[in-house]
Amino acid sequence: MITEIMLLGQAAASHGADAVASGIAGNITQAVGGAGAAIGVGLIGSKAVEAVGRNPGAFGNILTLGIIAMALAEGLGILAFFVSK
Repeated sequence: MITEIMLLGQAAASHGADAVASGIAGNITQAVGGAGAAIGVGLIGSKAVEAVGRNPGAFGNILTLGIIAMALAEGLGILAFFVSK
C-alpha cells in the first residue's frame, strides 16, 4: 500500500500537477509508515510481556529479542519517512 501511494505521488509530480499533490502523498506515506512502526512496537512489547509472564526465567533472552525486533520495526518506520520525501 505504501508503494502505491508513493507511485501516485510520483505520477502526480511527473504529469505537471503542483507540488501540493506530491506533498500530500508523501505525508500520507509518512503517516502510514509511522503508524505501522507504532503498531509493530506495541505488538512486540505486548507479546514480550506475555512471554515473560509465562516463563520468567527467560527474561534476558526475551528482552534481547524484543529490543532487536523493536529496533527493526522502528527502522522500517524511519525508512518510510526517508523514502517518502
